Amino acid sequence: MPAIVLIGAQWGDEGKGKATDALGAEADYVVKFNGGNNAGHTVVVDGEKYALHLLPSGILTPGCIPVIGNGVVIDLSVLFHEIDGLTARGIDCSKLLVSANAHLIPSYNRTLDKTVERFLGKRKIGTTGRGIGPTYADKMSRVGIRVQDLFDENILRQKIEGALDAKNHLLVKVFNRRAITVDEVFDELISYADKLRPMVADTPLTLTSALDRGEVVLFEGGQATLLDVDHGNYPFVTSSNATSGGACTGSGVPPTRIDRVIGVVKAYATRVGEGPFPTELHDEWGMRLRNVGGEFGTTTGRPRRCGWYDAPIARYTARINGVTDFVLTKLDVLTGIERIPVCVAYDVDGERHDEMPMTQTGFHHAQPIYEYFDGWSEDISAARTFEDLPKNAQAYVQALEAISGQRISAVGVGPSREQTVVRHSLLPA
Repeated sequence: MPAIVLIGAQWGDEGKGKATDALGAEADYVVKFNGGNNAGHTVVVDGEKYALHLLPSGILTPGCIPVIGNGVVIDLSVLFHEIDGLTARGIDCSKLLVSANAHLIPSYNRTLDKTVERFLGKRKIGTTGRGIGPTYADKMSRVGIRVQDLFDENILRQKIEGALDAKNHLLVKVFNRRAITVDEVFDELISYADKLRPMVADTPLTLTSALDRGEVVLFEGGQATLLDVDHGNYPFVTSSNATSGGACTGSGVPPTRIDRVIGVVKAYATRVGEGPFPTELHDEWGMRLRNVGGEFGTTTGRPRRCGWYDAPIARYTARINGVTDFVLTKLDVLTGIERIPVCVAYDVDGERHDEMPMTQTGFHHAQPIYEYFDGWSEDISAARTFEDLPKNAQAYVQALEAISGQRISAVGVGPSREQTVVRHSLLPA
């Protein structure tokens, strides 16, 4: 012990990478347990910016062992491109472990993802087009290709043939695209086998053994709670479980081993892709948050939709995940705003809701009910203790804590690793 789960508490892009990186200094293992290269973490270390997509943020911490768990779907070309890029910058990637049970993203799923999204037109989900959803669908349909299949050429070829039987009919007869051959998919995947083999491990056994030895294991979620396929704003969600429960199924570590769940929230709110967003701003305030906060996707470069802090969402996240601590990021972005609105409840067709509406229709029609808090004009980027913050900034943090369902244990005041105010230790005693 301990085992710590760190998840996004909004729609993603909350700054999980920085929080994981900060905790990674204390961790022996950092585990990515869901998603693929459809999301990214930006981490700034000693003035250097690193954009991570498939690799856990622990890859940047010397002595920490990064792990890609079985719940992740892996595009091997992206994985090795990312490894090569970090190696060229002097980052040691030799300790990376990859679960033998993780699923691979074959080229035909990237093609299908882009083709289907274009076909949907106005009904599109907002997918990144990287083959994530079709690969998770293959996993549930039991026609997926796993890491371990690369090491048995007969099984690999049989699985590709089985998958393409149906997918080529769809590509050719419905979407008027060319058929994909078994050989081209096989040749691409098998070309990575020798490079990948030294990284592959029985990661559930490795992680459980580490916990038995008393080592620290940190589970790093991709995406966020409101993008969870079961508990998010379905259907505008990702294809995996981004909540704390996903850390167990996506790593092979049981829930009885989890000591702490940390939820990361921005001091405002953002999301990418389609779907309802009650506090979204379509005016100059939305533009201000986007520009000052640098709200453009790490993976896609897409401008993020921006809005004010939403307390019902924070309370929902705390309840669904069993959050023990919140990390509040990007407080510095609000500097200079005279009065800061915070959504404390919703109006749904004339009825007040203090919690998230149960139905998709209710959430779609939710209108924010705001309370207003005095802002501050002082530069807070050099603050390192809570007392260093202006009184109004302290009051804002304390107000969010009171209405969000759990304590705020750390506050981000800038993008760098050291620009964090720690109020309570994030490690179990």
